[in-house]
Amino acid sequence: QAQFQNAILTGDATVLGLIPDGAHEGKAELLSVYQSGYALRLIEVIRADHEVLAAYLGDDLFEEMARAYIAKHPSQNPNARWVAQHIPEFLKSTEPYNTDVVAGDIGLIEHALSSAFDSVDVPVLGLAEIAGTAPDAWPELTFVPQPACRRLNVMSNAFEIWRAIVNEDDDVPTPVAQNDVVQLLVWRQDGTSKIRPLGTEEAMMWDEAAKGVRFGVLCEMLATYDDPDGAAMRAASYLRGWLEGEMLRTVTA
Repeated sequence: QAQFQNAILTGDATVLGLIPDGAHEGKAELLSVYQSGYALRLIEVIRADHEVLAAYLGDDLFEEMARAYIAKHPSQNPNARWVAQHIPEFLKSTEPYNTDVVAGDIGLIEHALSSAFDSVDVPVLGLAEIAGTAPDAWPELTFVPQPACRRLNVMSNAFEIWRAIVNEDDDVPTPVAQNDVVQLLVWRQDGTSKIRPLGTEEAMMWDEAAKGVRFGVLCEMLATYDDPDGAAMRAASYLRGWLEGEMLRTVTA
């Protein structure tokens, strides 16, 4: 069994000495059926986790990429769910796929969405839990994101392409690498993974809030972005959206 597994995983031919020839095929051909079947099954798993990437690349290029990925990152876990966990870094670092920024960014988006879905389930913070906070206590509040939240930065229009493919739009945008970063937030709400872009101001506030920066300091930071007089209201609006989206886990004073 160990030799057979090694033959499937690494191509080691030692086990051929234990396999009799078949009535119509030789032992090498018989073994290749299992070797091919194993690879095809892993490709199916990778495709299930990266349906948009498969649609973007096309069937032939996606299968070529998946086979190269399996060769470089053999499955290390009995649970096939984790076989595709290195796809984002593989796409970013391996030729020729690293020349397509959009492919790498789509891989990053899909990996974040599946990771958010699998994240541990915890109680989330709601509006009602902070509605009674005294006005003078607000500046000291700090917020903790729920574990499913993921912050992404991409350097292409991959989000627009991802959204068009998911929505089965007739017009999928032409892939474009860009100099300005696109900031995205991934999370899970009501058991469903979600994603949306963040404006520069909200992205800054989210990133700083996730570090434990107090709400009063966040308002001061927002005052440097736009109208200082409206900073507190903008901060409250962003916070309300996070609470309604079930993005926060706890608050401390």
